[in-house]
Amino acid sequence: MRLGCLPTDTFGIPFPDPDRLGKHAYGLGLSEAGGIVYTCKGGHVDIDHVRGCADATRYLVSRTRKALMKGQRSFSFRLTGEMSRHIITFTYPPDWSDRTDKERIVNEVSMAAGPYLAMNATTWHEILTWFGVHFGGFEPEFNSAFSWEDVYSNLIGARLAVEALNDPGRDYDKAMTAGIQRQLNELGVQPRSVAIHASDKVRGSWYTGNLVPDMKMRNFDIGLDGSITPTLVPGIGECAGEPMSLPAPSLDVLHRYGFKVRHEIKPNVFEQGRIYRAAESKKLTAEEHFPILLEYMKQDAAERGYSFDD
Repeated sequence: MRLGCLPTDTFGIPFPDPDRLGKHAYGLGLSEAGGIVYTCKGGHVDIDHVRGCADATRYLVSRTRKALMKGQRSFSFRLTGEMSRHIITFTYPPDWSDRTDKERIVNEVSMAAGPYLAMNATTWHEILTWFGVHFGGFEPEFNSAFSWEDVYSNLIGARLAVEALNDPGRDYDKAMTAGIQRQLNELGVQPRSVAIHASDKVRGSWYTGNLVPDMKMRNFDIGLDGSITPTLVPGIGECAGEPMSLPAPSLDVLHRYGFKVRHEIKPNVFEQGRIYRAAESKKLTAEEHFPILLEYMKQDAAERGYSFDD
């Protein structure tokens, strides 16, 4: 578990030198630097969210591969620090027992399913925080739910993990270290001073307060239309141009080979009654209920007077 940061120029928020982000370490290591950077095409990026979703993706690629190679119909997992259980169920193609190229197909399917499941799991984390779940037992977390950099940062991590796992010349950690720097450069990463300026520029409009800021700007774009678009701070003089939307993970590869996957979630939290009522169901799947919960949260945000991208 990595602790993400708010994109606010407030107490305790680290703004690292984007050229000195350290070496990525699967599962967290002392060689890593985290915090908030700013990019011209991707807005604020939370490096801890990038690293965390990348590692979740690697884990879920591996779990999917093992399950399919063994012919298992399902597996389950929990993200570190969370009580919710994710139950993944596969439907195999009718001719699966006759296929002679199973290993090749499983590798392709796993590389597609891993980032899809990781994005679902990290999106679920944002949903839990919106409904008031506390992961440390005491700290307020609603203010971080769908903060404007969260989902896009997760997406960067999921995409980089797949690239790193497919890198023929480097191990995962080295490929991730290089990939993070390359992706930030493609997005037009700015010096630390610009990141702080971008956060300070929206003080009073996108957030208020200091120790526990009230986040008045959110981003609910989870890729339901096939891509995720970042939120840019307007009027950053060093930057020009449009935001760089990135494709959301899809199940196209699975469908091409005749696989289907179902992602069921058992909340296992005190606040699950509120979530069930908002979803209008006590049996939750990412595919069916994320869009319903998203509309509920957008309406809730509007009633609170928040702004949001979607």
